[in-house]
Amino acid sequence: MRDDIVIIKGSRDGVVVSLSPTDEWLTITGELANRIDEKSAFFAGANLIIELGERPVPKHELSGLKALLERRGLSIGVIVSGSKTTIDAAHALNLNVQRLVDENAEEAAPIPAPEDGSLGILIRNTVRSGRAIHSAGHVVIYGDVNPGAEIVAGGDIFVWGKLRGNVHAGAYGDESAVVCALDLQPNQLRIAGYIVTSPADKRRKIKPEKAFIRNHQITVESWND
Repeated sequence: MRDDIVIIKGSRDGVVVSLSPTDEWLTITGELANRIDEKSAFFAGANLIIELGERPVPKHELSGLKALLERRGLSIGVIVSGSKTTIDAAHALNLNVQRLVDENAEEAAPIPAPEDGSLGILIRNTVRSGRAIHSAGHVVIYGDVNPGAEIVAGGDIFVWGKLRGNVHAGAYGDESAVVCALDLQPNQLRIAGYIVTSPADKRRKIKPEKAFIRNHQITVESWND
């Protein structure tokens, strides 16, 4: 059996299981079952991150994978996929999803659907108006966030560019979350349950800034740490 049908590696977030995008599904799941049975001690209690790439996995196949793992005392922590079919199936089964982001997307490309994740998202292009980025973890953006865009993160938000849209860090109540940008001028900024809007100050000096909660309010300071 080829080694690339199922690739398993450890990470600080759990055990990453990458499944072949082209082989027969029964071949893949059979090989995965064999690998788990051979190394049951390695998998014991592990958080499984299942990487499916662009492969469309319908609900019945994903449900079968979930059952296969549960019979071995394992559960899926998150599904990583770029396929709408797979993502819809994962949502139907109440599984966490991290959507693959096209790092080569051009500004003229169609606006994609909201992106959901649980481990975190790295985006290497401008987030345009009308686009929504959601992550249960952190969000890092190498580019601008335009007015009308929305970024929601359970953790921190870092923007290596101009931040003009709406952002919400610590969305699940984490008051230690921060929002950092090279040019911090969001339409609306929220951290946990706190919210502020940017003043229309055209005279401000552009510099890296960090927003965080101090003394029960959002404070903005220079980001030079």
